Amino acid sequence: MGRVTAGPEGRRAYWDREFEAFVAGAAGRLLHAATLLTAEPDDDAPAARDLLADALARTYAHWDRLRGDDPYAHARRELCTAFARQAWRHRRGRGGLLSRLTPRLRLVLVLRYHEGLAEETAGALLGLPPERVRTLAARAGRLAGRAAGAVAGGAP
Repeated sequence: MGRVTAGPEGRRAYWDREFEAFVAGAAGRLLHAATLLTAEPDDDAPAARDLLADALARTYAHWDRLRGDDPYAHARRELCTAFARQAWRHRRGRGGLLSRLTPRLRLVLVLRYHEGLAEETAGALLGLPPERVRTLAARAGRLAGRAAGAVAGGAP
């Protein structure tokens, strides 16, 4: 990365550029995860965009303290936390593939399979033992598979 100019203004400008580069590289994947969480269609996902904006705002607020940490993991944690706080708003999806799943099952499914987190890592993020994550992921996978089959078969 570039050289940091002395003084708080130089540091802030450097962090701003660094954060903008992070957002440019990570926002697409984070938005897709948010869209899966809110169970909205890909082409119309206002709640997912709001969720992402909240997560990125919180990540930016901690940006100067993330030295040496993975900013994507922090943003993902903020996204999941924001979703969990607002889960009651997302009980029923708006027609996305995962809309038939409960918010908790969507969260486990997205973390395990979309984000590729190990059961232990997802469990630590959610405050659940790995065995519970494994059980929830299996249930979510079965239900999502049935939902996909119903959509492909033309069932409502």
